[in-house]
Amino acid sequence: MSIFSRFFGRKEDSADTQALTANPNIENPLSLQVLFSGPLAIRQEALTAALRGYHSSMKDARAEIAPDMPEFLGMVGWGNHVVSLVGFNAPCPKESVEVCVAPAHYPAAVKDQVRGHASHVLLYYAGFEEDVLEQYVALAAVAGALTNAGAVAVLNEHAHTSLPAGVFDPAELGEDSLDVLRSLPLTMLFCGFVKYEVEGVDGVWMRTYGADRFGLPDFAALAQGHDEGEYYSNMFNNIMVYMRESGAELAAGHTMQIGENAFMKLRTPAEQEYYLDGPGQVLVAEIITADEINTPPQ
Repeated sequence: MSIFSRFFGRKEDSADTQALTANPNIENPLSLQVLFSGPLAIRQEALTAALRGYHSSMKDARAEIAPDMPEFLGMVGWGNHVVSLVGFNAPCPKESVEVCVAPAHYPAAVKDQVRGHASHVLLYYAGFEEDVLEQYVALAAVAGALTNAGAVAVLNEHAHTSLPAGVFDPAELGEDSLDVLRSLPLTMLFCGFVKYEVEGVDGVWMRTYGADRFGLPDFAALAQGHDEGEYYSNMFNNIMVYMRESGAELAAGHTMQIGENAFMKLRTPAEQEYYLDGPGQVLVAEIITADEINTPPQ
């Protein structure tokens, strides 16, 4: 059976019992985008070796690349993970790159290098793992395995963010590479953290993107200045991790303690704050005093 058929989840009888087949039940797969400095030069044997060397749990990983295709088409997998790869010997659309690179938190010189990329590969999760974080970790591991093929950046267009490809290099992450990826702040890649100024509004808006893929709301706040970015990024990350791990639900009107003497209240964006719309639910966090926090009825 051809890789092309299995790429679209069509499983047929085959002598190869380990043949990779995409999960046909995924309608809106998670995706990361990998940009390369030069033309695509990804070889099946080299990619298989890179995957197997990325982490001990991936020692049985395999890669398949379709032969004689005008563009790059491939699949990789290990355990219950399958990732589909679609590559193009052309730059990623400029608007897609800019929405991820402009707000990213790495040096301008590196951003210029990323903007000047020559080719790109789209990674789609096509496996059977249900946990969203584990799906993202699998995608990030494949991106890391592509670093030796000239990757310069890893983008998450849905989350409006990106990182230099070297962040995912197994030589940098060490033998605990997958655990390191699992422990990344959500606001680093799997969800984005964006700062922007709005004409006529004093201060700097800061918000997350992409939390909807985890079944969570995105969070926004109006900060006094850009220097508060780390504070709000950490705060939003901690809230999302808490919600994800505890199953707690937060909604407009809820209040919570966020520090020893710090509290916040959540609200929906006001009508004039249209620039906070979507793609999923957005909750605006406002810092309040202790006497403003909700208390349970006596």
